[in-house]
Amino acid sequence: MRFGSKILFEDVTTTFSAGRRYGLTGPNGAGKSTFMKLLTGEIDPQVGTVAKPRKLGVLSQDQYAFDRFRVIDTVIMGNRRLWAALQERDEIYAQPEMTHDAGMRLGELEGIVGDEDGYSAENDAALLLQGLDIPDNIHDWKMSELQGGQKVRVLLAQALFGHPEALLLDEPTNHLDLDSIHWLEELLGRYDGTLIVISHDRHFLNNVCTHIADIDYQTIITYTGGYDDMVVAKTQIRSKIESENAQRGKKIAQLRDFIQRFGAGTRASQATSRRKEVERLQTSDLARSNIQRPYIKFSMKRPSGKVALEFENLSKGFTNNPVISGFSAIVNRGEKIVLVGRNGAGKTTLLKALLADAPDLPASPADVDCGKTTWGYGVSIGYFPQDHTGEIEKGLTAADWLHRFDPDASRQDIHGLLGQMLFSGEEGHKPTDALSGGETARLLFCRIMLLKPNVLVLDEPTNHLDLESINALNVALQKFEGTVLLVTHDQDLLEEVGTRIWCFEHGKIVDFKGSYEEYAASLV
Repeated sequence: MRFGSKILFEDVTTTFSAGRRYGLTGPNGAGKSTFMKLLTGEIDPQVGTVAKPRKLGVLSQDQYAFDRFRVIDTVIMGNRRLWAALQERDEIYAQPEMTHDAGMRLGELEGIVGDEDGYSAENDAALLLQGLDIPDNIHDWKMSELQGGQKVRVLLAQALFGHPEALLLDEPTNHLDLDSIHWLEELLGRYDGTLIVISHDRHFLNNVCTHIADIDYQTIITYTGGYDDMVVAKTQIRSKIESENAQRGKKIAQLRDFIQRFGAGTRASQATSRRKEVERLQTSDLARSNIQRPYIKFSMKRPSGKVALEFENLSKGFTNNPVISGFSAIVNRGEKIVLVGRNGAGKTTLLKALLADAPDLPASPADVDCGKTTWGYGVSIGYFPQDHTGEIEKGLTAADWLHRFDPDASRQDIHGLLGQMLFSGEEGHKPTDALSGGETARLLFCRIMLLKPNVLVLDEPTNHLDLESINALNVALQKFEGTVLLVTHDQDLLEEVGTRIWCFEHGKIVDFKGSYEEYAASLV
């Protein structure tokens, strides 16, 4: 399969077996979504065939395709055979008179509805929606009335509905909070069909998958176990080949030296024998991996004062829905605070309130009902917003946009930072209008590294990042000596970065001084 002149994978033969749960991995641009589209039939392979089961559950990537339908109906549409039968049945019942043929057809349709558990369909769909944090009171709403994150969760319920023989999920944990991710992990763990899932959440892949199908070296190799097992096996296989090649290379050099010295003399027959051995010992070709690892390092121009941030009595509520109620805290230099809680609990609201009068950022009105915020001495802030679509000005190159934030930086400095974040060579001159979601995120990290702030405020920074980039971010945050305020649903970041937890529940915020693991243990 090619994309333009780039070969994504070729001559691939693989089987996904029933009862196994496969994680489809590879860096951004490796061809994961393209391969998924081949499996769903959305696109055809240039060479070869794809065999798939009759009943396929697919996570739709089009948030707007079902806007005119009720939420509950959108979920039931996941079982196409059932939905078609229900629609045709309703049309027959709507006729003023029922003919004999219509009555016979109605009997057939009732049989299909029964076979597909149609009489409990609304209840089954409601249970899926509840597990994905879609409350009962909006099940009869039109899809057009939902927010983007809610739509994605409804579409996930649609893919899960109707007991599909195979389930194809492309980034199902996007827009899910921790509770919903854990619910999904448990549900998929009980699924007895074939699961193929793309995810950039290492913890999710380790918990859910029995196998990893890795796209690399222009092919797909399947490994047994979760993501971490695949990384170990893949590294061991490559290291073994490299070691064998080194030994063969050394032996070949010795043989060629012998051939050169004795090829024309009395020992010519021995030299001929050595030539045959050289041909036999040729090293195995090592295909180049398409995995690229960014290098993220957060440095500070100077540390802040001992107290980086202090606020008191912050409150924010909407109609009959208190989000933040009189929350006060002192944040000391070097603390790494992770904000956790369900979607809509107020995490982003709190960050925006704290940043309203922050140094180095554009002033904005503090959208709170009451409260006072004071940033500490010498604080400088690097901000990564959850919605960063409007953060990067259009009509520039990536390098020109980045240079605006430090006009004194040399061209070498700018391109060095871009190279660290995988904008190599001419890619640094890529128009900002043409940046993908992942490229936009990486460019925002370039800006933070260029400015060298001592406080990082990161709201869902792993969205659009591949696993290699998330791992690099994890390491960089652990090594950073400044202060961090972080919103994330990535369990590895939660467990490995946070030294303090703010947990949002029912309009209140629990301030726990300790790691996420310690916080979770305190709840048992």
